[in-house]
Amino acid sequence: MRIFLSLLGAAAMALAAPAAQAQEAHAHIGHVMTGWGDTPDGGGLLPTAVAEAKIARQHAAYAISQPEDLESIRLHTGHVMHAVDPGSVAGGPGLGYGLINAASGAAAHIGYAAGAGDASDNIKTHAEHVTASTRNVVTWSGEIMRLGEQVMTNDNPKHANIMAGRIGNLLACIVDGCDADSDGSISWGPGEGGLAQAEAHMGYMMQGEGL
Repeated sequence: MRIFLSLLGAAAMALAAPAAQAQEAHAHIGHVMTGWGDTPDGGGLLPTAVAEAKIARQHAAYAISQPEDLESIRLHTGHVMHAVDPGSVAGGPGLGYGLINAASGAAAHIGYAAGAGDASDNIKTHAEHVTASTRNVVTWSGEIMRLGEQVMTNDNPKHANIMAGRIGNLLACIVDGCDADSDGSISWGPGEGGLAQAEAHMGYMMQGEGL
């Protein structure tokens, strides 16, 4: 009987070990994907970035829908800017958290996961991929903000529409990634990976961790 109980106890400890061993790293993965304290409704940082990006992309399309209407171009460009960085404009349709803030947070927390003492090789590998893609998003978002400011100060509808079109192209890269080297595929690497690639590699990571 004692032998049986000892074996049962050992088995229970073995089953509990993976969760305990990866507690810190898994917590940061959760911050990226399932919940973080200051996001809207406490959602994960990466899903929040995706939601803000979708709003921005929608309004970027509105901005170029009336190419001769400077007021409309500026209005919807302002809405894009609100979704990217809500502190840049007085108000808009974004969630109020901001694409830059959410993507930067996702990059930071997946870095914390990879740097945790309990991080597995699986976490470390895919964290590199997620970090590269989310950093691309932050870089492209900064370019959007610069173009947005130019739209707001340009009095020529044609020029403003061209810049609004560039904003739309950058948002396509942010949401779907970009084939920067024209090789027919989109990787997670610098200049290519966007939110879709970050989500994919978070999925691979979580699958490998049994999450």
